[in-house]
Amino acid sequence: MDNMTLIADVLLSLDYKVIQATDGEQGVQKAISERPDLILMDLSLPRLDGWKATRQIKAHSDLRQIPIIALTAHAMMGDRERALEAGCDDYLPKPINLRDLANKLEKHLKGTST
Repeated sequence: MDNMTLIADVLLSLDYKVIQATDGEQGVQKAISERPDLILMDLSLPRLDGWKATRQIKAHSDLRQIPIIALTAHAMMGDRERALEAGCDDYLPKPINLRDLANKLEKHLKGTST
């Protein structure tokens, strides 16, 4: 089972609505059309990587308030700062710790509906 499927299954079991994208271009388009409460962004996406997709989403005036949490295998020194510079609001290295994910979701979704 890949990370996206695992995370989607966990989120669905917690009664979150899940919208998935298979690449960065599709992610940007779905952010525009769906206006999600939060985006979990893999930084190593095909076609348009997560760094660039995040920049495009945050450059869009109607989307910049949506929190973006980077989910990434990029866990070397400086990668967290680089993700934040790209516009991510938070950072979670892979392998994903589900408790850490739940804490970050709670932190960023306070006051929004799921």
